[in-house]
Amino acid sequence: MSQPMLTVKQAGPLALIQDAGRFGVGHLGVTQGGAADWIAFRWANWLLGNPLHSAALEIVMGGNLTLVANQDVRLAMTGADLATTLDGQPLAPNASFLMQAGQTLVFRQPKQGLRAYLAFPGGLDAPAVLGSRACTAREQIGGLHEDGQPLKAGDTLTWKGISASVRTLPAHAELPTAAISSTPQTLRLDMVLGSQAAHFAGRSLFDAFNQPWTVDQRADRMGIRLTGKALNSRLGGIVSEGIPLGAVQIPPDGQPIILMNDRQTIGGYPRLGALTPMACARLAQCLPGTEVRLQPISATQAQAAYRKQLQGWL
Repeated sequence: MSQPMLTVKQAGPLALIQDAGRFGVGHLGVTQGGAADWIAFRWANWLLGNPLHSAALEIVMGGNLTLVANQDVRLAMTGADLATTLDGQPLAPNASFLMQAGQTLVFRQPKQGLRAYLAFPGGLDAPAVLGSRACTAREQIGGLHEDGQPLKAGDTLTWKGISASVRTLPAHAELPTAAISSTPQTLRLDMVLGSQAAHFAGRSLFDAFNQPWTVDQRADRMGIRLTGKALNSRLGGIVSEGIPLGAVQIPPDGQPIILMNDRQTIGGYPRLGALTPMACARLAQCLPGTEVRLQPISATQAQAAYRKQLQGWL
């Protein structure tokens, strides 16, 4: 019998192999990478009984990404609703499903959210680079061909395990896409203020947290720009320093840039603070034009919320 696999018949704009990320190599200038909506990513693996860090497929926008199975396999899909169909029949996200030999899975366009995660039994099989299979295009590492590139037509996806028993999401599961409605609303993004916040004018601090910001078209896995009333820092430039996930940089034009998984490892713009990991996952699901509000919380509150989120998988 041939090896179970999915073949890419048509490539979408951005389908990347991602896992939990690449850590311990920032001093080499190598960024974190990993699933942008790490919460949906973990639930996809949980649905199949995989280790939560197992490599999966992160699918952005859909764009008619088309996969064909050569054998029966149980997969799990979470995150964005990309109008996905299995042999032409609509497939709801946040559940596992059986894909039979010869069937075709198509991811079309966003109906809710931006990024979908497709998990495979035991995790996707791809070479590990610096301890991770995560694709980082800018650094040309990770993925099927160890070049950080998205899937292309003709690629084949294989996995490490066998089809698992059926699981359903528990009642306490909260995915970032649940906070994003098809009707306009302002999404709250929790943020911990940083040491440089004191160097922003009082009016700018007020504006930062009392106006809606709009997710700009200039958004990718490296950073997401927000547009609104400009913020002003008295610092100007600073000596470059390490950049954490979710850092809120304020460049000279005063429009915040939220630095995401594929961010540079150091930077020299003043920082207002950093989004919490849960807020980063929410922002990763926001289409351009989405309105968001920054909400200041304490480090203690952020840590408690993060621990509560992690307990959901215990």
